[in-house]
Parts: sequence; structure tokens; C-alpha cells
Amino acid sequence: LYRRGVPLSRTPQPDFAHLHRELGRRGVTRLLLWEEYKSAHPDGWQYSVFCDQYRRWLARQERVLRQEHAPGEKLFVDYAGQTVPIIDPHTGECRAAQIFVAVLGCSNLTHAEATWTQGAADWLGSHVRALVAFGGVPRAIVPDNLKSGVKKAHRYEPEINPAYQDFAEHYGVAILPARVRKPRDKAKVETGVLIVERWILARLRNRQFFSLGELNGVIRELLERLNSRAFKKIEGCRRSRFDALERAALRPLPLRAYEFGQWKQAKVHPDYHIEVGRAYYSVPYALIGERVDVRLTAGGVEVFHRGQLVAAHPKARQRGERSTRRGHRPEGHVAVIDRSLALTLTRAEAIGAATTQLIRTQATRRMHPEETLRSAQGILRLAHDFSPAQLEHACERALALKSYSYRTVRTLIATPEPVRSQPALDLVHEHVRGPAYYE
Repeated sequence: LYRRGVPLSRTPQPDFAHLHRELGRRGVTRLLLWEEYKSAHPDGWQYSVFCDQYRRWLARQERVLRQEHAPGEKLFVDYAGQTVPIIDPHTGECRAAQIFVAVLGCSNLTHAEATWTQGAADWLGSHVRALVAFGGVPRAIVPDNLKSGVKKAHRYEPEINPAYQDFAEHYGVAILPARVRKPRDKAKVETGVLIVERWILARLRNRQFFSLGELNGVIRELLERLNSRAFKKIEGCRRSRFDALERAALRPLPLRAYEFGQWKQAKVHPDYHIEVGRAYYSVPYALIGERVDVRLTAGGVEVFHRGQLVAAHPKARQRGERSTRRGHRPEGHVAVIDRSLALTLTRAEAIGAATTQLIRTQATRRMHPEETLRSAQGILRLAHDFSPAQLEHACERALALKSYSYRTVRTLIATPEPVRSQPALDLVHEHVRGPAYYE
């Protein structure tokens, strides 16, 4: 039935490559191209055959390269499109948790976990925990082009986020972002995300979770079952294939895990300090006027100039706090500060031992020498505002209270020590019988 009168091979065929280019132009449709084709070849194909043959030609143009991954070579990472709601047990507020997925290229061993956001801190934290779960470090990591990992996408030279680059240098891995709109560059994790959504998240669709830890505990249980599930077309499972092929190929983890740091830029002030987070940190005085890169971690501040570490400080706990290294000062400034402190102690010794001890204690507790000098000068000024004896007595009380500030000393001088209460009557006299009378 419906035998063709003229074979398709004898019918004038259009230039499909030209048609494909024309369809990319604005407003061009297949119907318009077919009409042009028919006007040139009245005996040509009808519209349905024309479209069918074009689709067949297009399917033959798309060639797929099957990627072969060596053991320990690449780790593919991405976030699942599906989220999991978590209910706050106190407020009842529902918040969506993001699902991070990492898949090793050779063995397909999969790691998944839930985080609150896709921000840089959660993104890099998930990387660290994934490497710990795998027990080693691959040679390269292939992410998507999310902002937490890639600052600016580019086909040839993508710009990596500074924190992500810092992570890569810490573990000695290469970051190879997938090309934009090329999901096959990370086909392993695309498939891994699909499997996680079907094997893990679909099983949790009717469950309620009240904390991130509770959700991650359930994910770990289902993930172990997934990695131990037998393959359908090859022998073994993800876990056995990892143990046999990939575990030994991974490089060992560094002794210290990566600590997420936030990067900022700052300009060195004339007093050779930079301001970061409302606190001040010293750098070598030769960098006055230069711009430096600052890495903030949970417990420290690192300052870099042209990629070289030039200063490191513990993170300030209070706003306005100063952290100054003696080696960052010019020699002339060091000499002035030393002479000033020595002179201040000499003046304190003239007043008394308590005053001297209080100022020495200040010098050991203050982060910046100038803080000690300013406070000490204010304390010594109290000897003129009141008297040296009053100042010495107030310093004794301040040392007993373990409070060494200028305000404490001034308050103690202005508020004299209360007089100890005395009995209203002196009951010791000749008319009192005493306890011996009743024996």
C-alpha cells in the first residue's frame, strides 16, 4: 500500500546544510524554506517528506564521543535541580535544602549531601567532605559554571572564583569547568544527579525532616545502598569497582583540610594598616599605598601582595581592634614607641608599685603598643587631677578587681572605698557581765 511513484533518491534534494544555517536566522521557518525549495523544484518533495528528511539528516550530524576516564583522573560535581524541604521545629517555617552530587569518572562512586545554599562556603565545604568520603584526591574536578565556582565563564579560559582556586591549590587539583550549554562535558554527574533524584530523593518525597543533619543521615544510608547496588550491564557495583580500580589511583589527602576563606581587597593606609571587617591589621610599611588581597577565615586574616603572603594575623574579636606586628613598623617608629613606653614606666614608678604593675599588665594585654601608651598617659594624668596617693590606692583596688582600664581607675578614685560599718554601741564596758557570769 501507498507505494511511491518516484523513489526519493531520484527527487531533487535540498542542500540541508544551507537549510540548517538559514533556520538559524531570525524569522526563517521550515515552511518558508520548503516553499522556496518547491518554487525551484516543482516536482520535489512535499512538506511532510521535506521535514522528515531534514530531521533524519540532522540526527546524522550529531556525533557523540564516548569519554573514557582513567582511574583517579576526574571528579564531576553539580547540584541537583530538585530540593528537599526542611521544617523548622520551633517556627514551622519550611526551607529548601540543596542537594550536592559528586561522581568519580572511572568507578561512578557517588557522594551526595544536603546543604542550605549553593553559596561559596557550602559549595567548597561539600567538596571537602566529598574528598574525605572518597578517601583521596583526583587529578581534576569538573564543575558547572555556577557563580560559587566560576567567576566568569569562557570557552577557552574561564575565570575561576578566587576561593575555588585557593581550594584547588590546597589540594593540588585542576579545575576544568564544563562549557556553557554543553552538558555532555559533565555527563557523569548529569547521570549521577538523575540517579540520586530517582534512587534517593524520590524515596523521601513523603517524609518530613526537621534538621539538615537528620536529612543527611538518611541520605548517607540510601547512598550506601546505591553504591553497593549491582550494575545491570557490567559485573560488580560502584563500591567494588572503586575498591578495585580507583582507590589506589587517588592521591592522598593533605594533613590539614581546606578552610574556607572569603577574599577581599584593601588599600594599605599611611599607618601601614589595612581595614577589614571594622578591624585593623598591619602589613610591612613598604606597602603603604598599595592594594592587597585579603583572605578571611574563621580564625585568621592572611594578606597577599601580588600572590605572595606578606602578613598573617588572628582574626579580631571586636570592632576597632588593632593587630600590629613589630616587624611591620619602620625602625624609627619602633624606637619612638620603645622610648615612650620606657618613659611612661619611669613616671609610673615614681608614683608607686601598684601604678607600675597596672601599666605593665596593660602592655601585655593590649594588641597595639599605642593603645597602652594612650591609656597609660591618661592614668598618669590622674595623679595631677587628684593626687599620687589617690592614684596609687585606686590602682591597688583595680589590680584586685583585675580591671586595668583608664575608666576603671578614674571611677575608683572618684568613688572612695566604702568605710566598713561599725557597731552602733560599744558593748565592752564594766557593766556588762559577759558570758562567764552565766557559767
